[in-house]
Amino acid sequence: MRLSARVDYAIRAVIELATIEPVVAGKPPAEFPITSERIAKAQEIPPKFLESILLQLRRGGVVNAQRGPEGGYWLARPADQITLAQVIEIIDGPLSQVRGQIPADLDYQGPARTLQDVWVAVEAQERRMLEQVTFAHLAGGKLPF
Repeated sequence: MRLSARVDYAIRAVIELATIEPVVAGKPPAEFPITSERIAKAQEIPPKFLESILLQLRRGGVVNAQRGPEGGYWLARPADQITLAQVIEIIDGPLSQVRGQIPADLDYQGPARTLQDVWVAVEAQERRMLEQVTFAHLAGGKLPF
């Protein structure tokens, strides 16, 4: 499995937001929305890079945003309803790809045909694990396995 820096930063940003305060009905934490600067500093993420990642996460339904001097970010739903698989797919697309194709769409010939079965099985195992892990697990430091 290979994760881009973009995915790594996205996961770390969501963990940071998940540790602030539980989300209630998609509203910002009672304290205040969390600024991208605060997230960037806490997780040592380049601020400009983080802004574009947070935009993707907002479009993907993982975070909400508020503009202005009291602006910032918060989780769009509770951390136990957001999985690693969801964030990875929002940022980088399908979990597993072989030469830019999903394993189910591959068309190998001859003895290489069984490779497709291998890649499909790998994707299924990877997906199963990444869908088990929520950001509540990560923020709480307790994995489900």
